[in-house]
Amino acid sequence: MTPRAALLPLAAGAVASVVAAALAATDAHAAFSQAWPAFALVAGLLLVGAAAAREGVFEAAGTAVARLPGGTVTLLAALLLLEAAVTAVLNLDTAVVFVTPVLLHAARERGTDEAPFLYGAVFMANSASLLLPGSNLTNLIVLAHEPVPGLTFAARLGPAWLVAVAVTIAFLLLAFRRQLAVRVARTVSRVPLRPGPGTVGIAAAALLVLALRHPALPVLGLGLVVGFASRLRARHVLDTTNPALLLGVLGVAVALGTLGRNVGWLGTLVEHAGRWESAWIAAGASVLVNNLPAAVVLAAHAPAHPRALLLGLDLGPNFAVTGSLSALLWLQVARANGAKPSVVRYTLLGIVLTPISLALALLAAGGF
Repeated sequence: MTPRAALLPLAAGAVASVVAAALAATDAHAAFSQAWPAFALVAGLLLVGAAAAREGVFEAAGTAVARLPGGTVTLLAALLLLEAAVTAVLNLDTAVVFVTPVLLHAARERGTDEAPFLYGAVFMANSASLLLPGSNLTNLIVLAHEPVPGLTFAARLGPAWLVAVAVTIAFLLLAFRRQLAVRVARTVSRVPLRPGPGTVGIAAAALLVLALRHPALPVLGLGLVVGFASRLRARHVLDTTNPALLLGVLGVAVALGTLGRNVGWLGTLVEHAGRWESAWIAAGASVLVNNLPAAVVLAAHAPAHPRALLLGLDLGPNFAVTGSLSALLWLQVARANGAKPSVVRYTLLGIVLTPISLALALLAAGGF
């Protein structure tokens, strides 16, 4: 072999390496483009939520609910409906950060067992995250192939959302029936509401998510404006948005999304799966690697049944705390508020709740 001929394989290898690197860079860019809007949106919603919390919006709503007639069962159901509404409008991560303390406070004010309220806070956040694109980061990631306005999305997944919320409430009332049956004195303090930029921001964020196909940047901009107008301190903003955690999960999502675009069988896994298979694959992947990276991997190529995939990604995390960012935030917030959440108890409850809620939500959603 001549020296020139010997150089040919080396040259070919070099060209192949350059091409592979370019493809990887292209795939990484595609994965990043698919993932970043979801994280930008949740950062904006968390900022709006932080301002609203300072104004007493969540505490005032919680105490208003707690003052309704009825016993502990009524209190828990009403507070879970409140959390479902906050989750739908302001994202499940915002809900667990700001509403979990409200539920714990209500239980302690009533002198009742706080466990139903503690676990209800995280289970309802996941279950109620089906209604709008901004309710869950995974919704935006999966729908990057097919962005739709919030009203259209809600019309398609509204029945599944109603079922998931109802099943979650019914399950918690049944699972904690003994604790909830204990009669306690009703003593609820009044919390003043001080409306301001955060209160207005909630309404504005809801309108943006409902009306726009791509609400991420407008909502992030709204969050920054609301945060500035509310004079949120830098430390408070950092504690609320937890950028290190968000960027870390974004990095994992981009890495796995790049992998999903380069591993052939991952791309075809949900392209050819049926509705039920898509939902259960998504639920299992969520528990294994968290639902945000799982969404980027499974939606690297357009899935055959995107909304069934969403049901698995949104409801599947109720299996285990590894399933969602919201569960990790819930652990952090619960401990900071003096509660003692148990990862084992979470799973023991979740392995009963999740299959029931997922199956009934799939039936309610119908064919799509």
